[in-house]
Amino acid sequence: MKSYKLQTIVEIVSGQLIGDGQTPIEQIFFDSRLIVHPINGIFFALSGNQKDGHTFIADAYHKGIRTFVVQHPIQQYNDINQIIVDDPLAALQAWAKHHRQQFNIPVIGITGSNGKTIVKEWLNQLLWKNFNISRSPKSYNSQFGAALSVLQLNQENNLGIFEAGISMPNEMEKLEEIIQPTIGVLTKIGNAHLENFDHEKHLILEKLKLFKNVDQLIYNIENDQLHQMIMEDEHLSKIDKITYGFSETALVQIKEITQVDSNTKISILHNQEIFDFTIPFQDDASIKNSLICLTTLIGLNIDYKQYKNNFSELLPIEMRLEIKEAINNSIFINDTFNSDLNSLKIGLNVLNQQKKTRKTLVLTDILQSNLSDEDLYKQAADLVNPYQFTEIVLIGDKISNYKDLFQSYVRSYKSTDDFLKQFKIQNVYDEAILLKGARPFHLEKIAEELETRSHDTVLEINLQNLIENIKTYRSLLKPTTKMMCMVKANSYGVGSFEVANVLENNGVDYLGVAIADEGKELRKAGISVPIIVMNPEQSSYSTVIEYQLEPEIYSFRVLDLFVKKLKEKQISRPYPIHIKLETGMNRLGFHESEYDHLIETLKNTPQVYVQSIFTHLATADMENEKDYANYQFNRFDNGYDILSKGLNIKPIKHCLNSPGIVAYNDHQYDMVRLGIGMYGYSEYSDFMTKKLKPVIQFKTVISQISELKVGETVSYGRRFKAERDSRIATLPVGYADGIRRSLGYGKGKVGVNGKLAPITGTICMDMMMIDVTDIDCKEGDEVIIFGSYPTLADYTKDLETIPYEVLTSIALRVNRVYYKE
Repeated sequence: MKSYKLQTIVEIVSGQLIGDGQTPIEQIFFDSRLIVHPINGIFFALSGNQKDGHTFIADAYHKGIRTFVVQHPIQQYNDINQIIVDDPLAALQAWAKHHRQQFNIPVIGITGSNGKTIVKEWLNQLLWKNFNISRSPKSYNSQFGAALSVLQLNQENNLGIFEAGISMPNEMEKLEEIIQPTIGVLTKIGNAHLENFDHEKHLILEKLKLFKNVDQLIYNIENDQLHQMIMEDEHLSKIDKITYGFSETALVQIKEITQVDSNTKISILHNQEIFDFTIPFQDDASIKNSLICLTTLIGLNIDYKQYKNNFSELLPIEMRLEIKEAINNSIFINDTFNSDLNSLKIGLNVLNQQKKTRKTLVLTDILQSNLSDEDLYKQAADLVNPYQFTEIVLIGDKISNYKDLFQSYVRSYKSTDDFLKQFKIQNVYDEAILLKGARPFHLEKIAEELETRSHDTVLEINLQNLIENIKTYRSLLKPTTKMMCMVKANSYGVGSFEVANVLENNGVDYLGVAIADEGKELRKAGISVPIIVMNPEQSSYSTVIEYQLEPEIYSFRVLDLFVKKLKEKQISRPYPIHIKLETGMNRLGFHESEYDHLIETLKNTPQVYVQSIFTHLATADMENEKDYANYQFNRFDNGYDILSKGLNIKPIKHCLNSPGIVAYNDHQYDMVRLGIGMYGYSEYSDFMTKKLKPVIQFKTVISQISELKVGETVSYGRRFKAERDSRIATLPVGYADGIRRSLGYGKGKVGVNGKLAPITGTICMDMMMIDVTDIDCKEGDEVIIFGSYPTLADYTKDLETIPYEVLTSIALRVNRVYYKE
């Protein structure tokens, strides 16, 4: 980004300066977790629904930040610069608005419900050789994401491509002021975030605000409502409207769409000339997105015919970073689909958040850049060098020439095959590896060598949706309410460390495990957030103390034994414990009749102090049992008051689990305990469908398809007999993977190409069969056991059980794949 003097920024944002106005500013940070050896960096203390950026000032300071934008003066440091403003986000936006006004170049502003990022990235793939492009990193399109994106504009750029995303009314006007697009692109309008608007017309009107000053607007003319609203708009009705569609009134008229092998040939009519181009995709969304890109080239007034070959070479946009288990207790991050400096920075940040001491970077030649090789790899090295690597592996002719720019131990190779010739599995151990490179280098070959298991059946965990669900629950809480997240039973079968790492990085206050060994493994993996052991066993007290875990205490026997172990260990400082009260669950906890004795015992036990007092609701997920829940609340309130007054303390008070947060929000007290809800499931279906995002997808592939005649049978016991000529697909997944045998015989269903296929016959240990007679599919096609369709709720209903049992039953031999959008 362009360097600014601090005094200039102060004047732009109308702030109050405390410090040196001549300090140069060259880096912007809003998340203290992403700070690594900053050089002339500035930290904006942004605030959200639950997290106040001011609480991370100390962390930012200790990581090297010495300039801050804050609402209130920072008192604890004397060697810092501060800009005091009413709203740090508004200040960032004002700076971005000013910065944008320094550039008289074409700027494409993209909005819509779907396809924004793909259109932006495909435009970059098409145009990077002829333009010096600045574009939004990944999907940075929010109120602060757009500002950060625009601030990356520099004097070498001659084209900007920026996304604008909204979820609420009255957000687009600010984005328009920041992006100031000259060319508007409107992608597909769908139902995303529609729940926050009165109707679809309201949503469209909000999105059109991005284009109030554009010279040209690109959109699909076949959306009649959209087209009418544009024609009725005072400004938009007068500007150049570059439309596409089948209609004869479209500037780019679609004449024919033909599927050829795995490609699609598209024929359009423009200026009375037919033009054909081919894309390497067949889905409807890709076809429409490619037409948007072609129409945008016309809007840029360039010869789109010269780009015919570029369209045939478009690459799929992988919107996720996969985090996979690797050999020898390692993990690797698969980012082999993008090749540019922005995505390199994002990959490095993800790698830096992994709790492994040893870290390795595999980096190929960087494509899609019109910088000179010297400038390109100097910038790449500047991004990489602040991070600590055990080793860097460079692959490619060009990047190998600049290996001396990288400051870690570096090995370079001309090709991936050259690297694999000397690759030794035993040299990989207990490390995190980032595979970052361009598709032509086939880094997936390295990924295949690193993977611990080769199984077509996988459990995919969308970490970004996990984070979004946590934010959704936080939005229901007061800013002062703490959040504890349950990661017991291997995080309900999802993977304890991987989930715990994300939770810690996203600021949860506590983690909860069932037994001490689960907490021990998290500590050994580098998790430092407080961990409560919900069912500490007598034999595990040494582990609890050694790994600084905090035990639940539910009886005098447990309390006496734990205190005895503290004395044996000669622990001199009071140790935190969590007192559980029995209020109606009738499982574990102190009863009312024991409160007086408990108070006296704790008063005379200086070895411990009460960190929290809590209980567990028996009917939080049952709407018809509110009376019983209120009965428990009353008993809990009474018990807490007796103990806190008797001990003269005010420990953390908590009782709500995931459904309780939704149903009994007024009883959130000091902390809540989030479990199954963070994975996108709720017993309150309306809340689940409208507010939560699916996190887990259990999927496999079709191994083989068999043609059966009437009367032929399937699997053990011949329990399925074809009543018509049928197509039966065999899947490489069975009860050893966690599929319940009772789902056979047509009771259960799985998703194949958007349709449900019944499970037929007896489910085997490693295989099961499905009826695909009425489904267009082939061997190798993906099959959804549960996730998008059918959902976890659907699958659970078929089994007549609860999602906890479903998730914890998935075998460890099923590979867990973690990814972030």
